[in-house]
Amino acid sequence: MKVTYLAHSGILVELKDYYCIFDYYKGELPPLDKEKDVIVFCSHSHNDHYNPLIFDLLNQRGMRYQAVLANDISDEKRLSKIKHSFVKPDECYKFDGGIQVETLLSNDSGVAFIVSTDEGMIYHGGDLNDWYWEGEPEEENLELRTIYHTEIGKIKGRHFDVAFVPLDPRLEAHYADGLLYFLENVDCDAVFPIHYWGEPAVIQRFITEYPQYQYRIKNTETAKGEMI
Repeated sequence: MKVTYLAHSGILVELKDYYCIFDYYKGELPPLDKEKDVIVFCSHSHNDHYNPLIFDLLNQRGMRYQAVLANDISDEKRLSKIKHSFVKPDECYKFDGGIQVETLLSNDSGVAFIVSTDEGMIYHGGDLNDWYWEGEPEEENLELRTIYHTEIGKIKGRHFDVAFVPLDPRLEAHYADGLLYFLENVDCDAVFPIHYWGEPAVIQRFITEYPQYQYRIKNTETAKGEMI
């Protein structure tokens, strides 16, 4: 499979017979093969994760596509013209082409995606993260942390070929908490940080502070058809 970073949490994964686009927000799409179908995944309704412009871009390319959307997304008029499925947390769905989609509960909004394909396993976290905010009540921070640990615990020990996990510099001293917990508990060959709000230096900061993970952490910013 090949990975192309689009922007923010937006990722394009190219497989032999189809493309998976996760949480398109903005950015240009690379050239696409019209012989391949596209599955558009949207983890939740926040506008930095769900931008219906992606459907216009695919229409302009003449691509065949369907959408897999968290059930907090409300866009009835547009979606009435698009093949789509709504998903909810802690469920498993099967799609054409041998694709299986499992969901986890996000502690922010919507879901995280686990996508099983003939070519490997993909995890996209959406906004599921250890959201420990400086200055917020400790009780709320710990509640969010507990949910995160519980959800990641559901995939503990499973193998993933590639994962896309938030690394948000706005969390200041706690920026790495979620990614660290993921790396410590989930077996994954390649992990691409996402949701870093245009501050890619946070990836190198993480590698510098936690060099034991340098061979698993990828530079998301430069992923343009990177082979996994």
